[in-house]
Amino acid sequence: MQTLVQYLISSGIFGRHAPYELVAAITVIVMSAAVFLGVAFPFAGMVSWVERRVWARIQSRVGPNRVGPNGFLQWLADGVKHVCKEDIVPDEADPTLFKLAPYLVVLAFVLPWAVMPFSSSLILADLNVGILYMTAVTALTVVGVLMAGWSSNDKWSLIGGIRSAAQIVSYEIPAGLSIFPVVLMTGTLSMQGIIRAQGWAPQHWFLFANPFTMIAAIILFISALAEGNRTPFDLPEAESELVAGFATEYSGMRYLFFFMAEWGNLFIIGAIITTLFLGGWQFPHVTRNVVVMNVLQLITFNVKVLFLVFVSMWIRGTLPRVRIDQLMSLCWKYFVPISFLDMVGTAIWVAIWPNGNEWSGYVMFAAGIVVGVIFVQRVIYYLRRSRMELYFRPTI
Repeated sequence: MQTLVQYLISSGIFGRHAPYELVAAITVIVMSAAVFLGVAFPFAGMVSWVERRVWARIQSRVGPNRVGPNGFLQWLADGVKHVCKEDIVPDEADPTLFKLAPYLVVLAFVLPWAVMPFSSSLILADLNVGILYMTAVTALTVVGVLMAGWSSNDKWSLIGGIRSAAQIVSYEIPAGLSIFPVVLMTGTLSMQGIIRAQGWAPQHWFLFANPFTMIAAIILFISALAEGNRTPFDLPEAESELVAGFATEYSGMRYLFFFMAEWGNLFIIGAIITTLFLGGWQFPHVTRNVVVMNVLQLITFNVKVLFLVFVSMWIRGTLPRVRIDQLMSLCWKYFVPISFLDMVGTAIWVAIWPNGNEWSGYVMFAAGIVVGVIFVQRVIYYLRRSRMELYFRPTI
């Protein structure tokens, strides 16, 4: 960012004697608008199409395939449809809070992109408290959802808002505790600092650093799905129970905002896991060209994030919704104590091996490969069985 600002000043675009602070502020605003409008919002729309196609394949359906090639423009058609719909505010609702709530949810989706480390140079603001900022601003979601549920003056909306508040606040605890092992190992809260402490090879990722970090990564991923109201933790909007939960009384563009933020948050979830445990944008130094290296790092980061996004879709199309008591029991009886033990165990590990332990990375990586092979074998087995059952199904 500093290099770009200095180049703009020297080029004379803003005048010969333009203040550095003014040029820096304008540059950040323009780049932020480009990231939000050119990346964040289109990504949220395209993910909705991808997710519907993934669900269709899992459930032996076709999915959207009419608008555009393979139905790709369906997300754009749905967006235009919602924009053109009437925006209705119920008579008994609190109009100010009712209208404000969707924008808070979108704000919680937009703000984390400011510290998103796409590559070694592509980041809007490398804050020294980046991961703390990320977890803080995403917590705004609970404010918006609870505000939407209460201001709607509807029992379904209120129940959905209360559920969301209890769910997000509860799972913030194990999610926060699962971040501490990485902070203890790196000694920094900077997103770029955490990535630079890892290597490009999997055995140098924090996911395989020791058993405690692997468990912490799993807990953080599941907790992030619960905070994002993703299946099997989508109780705040449970259609079969609460119509649409906190969004029941919304229509038009405001209704779209809630689910645009939910789909967009999949990228944020994947980015946090990738940064903390999967090496982020780390890529082998194959060239000295800074531009080429940043492009390769950008591709690496996005491939890892999109893989986790696909896993989230796979989970949603596979698992049923849990009950509210099962949801809270999983958090308070299991995730909170386990994540606390992970933090303590990592502190002991760092005290014994302050510079890391090389062999543990290889052992954990080998164990991960074994688990992955077993999982792929089971998936292939069930795919073959489902095809055989479909082929030999008796006809009436």
